Amino acid sequence: MTTLRLFGILFFCGLLSPSQEVLSGLSCAVSPGAMQNVLSDAIIQNGLLQQYMQGLVVPNIVGEGSLLNSPTSITGLHLVRVRLPRLFVVLLPGIGVQLTIVTKLELSGNCLVGLLSDLIDILVDVNITANIKCTNFESGAVQVVVEDCLCVLGTIKIKVLSGLLSLSVNEIVLKQLTATLPGLLCPVVHIVVNLVNIQLMGTLNAVVPVGTAGTIHYQLASLPFTSGMFLSLDLDGVVKQVGGGIIPHDSSPSALPPLLGKLLALGLDQSFLNAALSLLIQIPPQTFTCTPESFSGASSLQEAIMTLIPAGCSSCPGTSGLSITLALSGKPLILLEENKATVELSVMIQVFIKGSDGSIINLLLLRADLGLNARVSVVGGRLVLGLSLGSILLSLESSDVGISNISGLKPHCSALLMEMLMPHINGSLGLGIPLPNVLGIPFVNVDIQILMRLLVILV
Repeated sequence: MTTLRLFGILFFCGLLSPSQEVLSGLSCAVSPGAMQNVLSDAIIQNGLLQQYMQGLVVPNIVGEGSLLNSPTSITGLHLVRVRLPRLFVVLLPGIGVQLTIVTKLELSGNCLVGLLSDLIDILVDVNITANIKCTNFESGAVQVVVEDCLCVLGTIKIKVLSGLLSLSVNEIVLKQLTATLPGLLCPVVHIVVNLVNIQLMGTLNAVVPVGTAGTIHYQLASLPFTSGMFLSLDLDGVVKQVGGGIIPHDSSPSALPPLLGKLLALGLDQSFLNAALSLLIQIPPQTFTCTPESFSGASSLQEAIMTLIPAGCSSCPGTSGLSITLALSGKPLILLEENKATVELSVMIQVFIKGSDGSIINLLLLRADLGLNARVSVVGGRLVLGLSLGSILLSLESSDVGISNISGLKPHCSALLMEMLMPHINGSLGLGIPLPNVLGIPFVNVDIQILMRLLVILV
């Protein structure tokens, strides 16, 4: 049994009891087909297996002669090429992953039969199977255990340059390769698995910027676990503002929908999305004059405000020189329901005039609680939200001139926010929330499901 001590996560395996299945902001289900594609690309297509098997030297094969057969010696036998390698993955429930590599090994060397020297080429079918799991996840450390590596030889074809080959050579080669190849190939598999683990670990343990406002640090939250249908991973998404302040978020267990032929399901908890949105939606207060040059509905808004000023108010100024300040109040809050995503956001609307002495006279200080309809998409590996105004609840905070009834201002304030605020919000959201690059599986042909408190991306 071989034990490797690594820090991070080995994606080939996992064992986790159901009581430990707690989400930490994000969760993933990876199909066996996706695992097979990922590992085949890393081990076979990228040439890693060929690279570490290249130059493999087989011990000399020596067969003693007899009355009917001459002594046989095969020396300098080495691997020339790995031909037609294929990789298969089976998820073993509660155990880990069974990795199978099927290939043909082309060997070449020198053969001496009696006094006759010749070149020899050997083509051997090989089936390597390894069961791998990881245990003892603690503080980011995973103990990886290779429980078994079995190397089975199949058909062996032997060719010598002279074309003369005795049955005794076939028997000797088969016997010796069966005895020696497993001890040579299994260590290579261990090395390759280790290297691929390091590559795949980097797809989860990563710090990605969110514009200039902060970062999200993705990392494994617990030991992976396997069922017969998928490999499951729970991830932490640590949302951090520039300067080091962490935006906390709470998560609760949620079940992902069935993969149904998809490669990957990535679940984003509502609380995690709220933390990420608070990074994206950081718009400084904006102040502008209430004129048609700044806001197309300025004239109608001024007229509506004039009708609200109490009659006989001698100290009330006119609306010339009217200014408006829009400022976000509190943090945005995304709400996920079945097939629906909305964002709640509060905005303070200050309508004021500067007095001749420089003092500020607040005609109105309003609070607008917005219900924004969210359209969700994935673009370039980022989750992008587009918001539109769905509802507005307007309340009066204060008025220096005695205005008390603001019921007629709702349509004017809606027009004001749609024109002057919503473009800024959608512009900041256009950066998107960077998604974890789970196993390097690209986000193409994406389906999005919105469930209660959970947004699921299916690839």
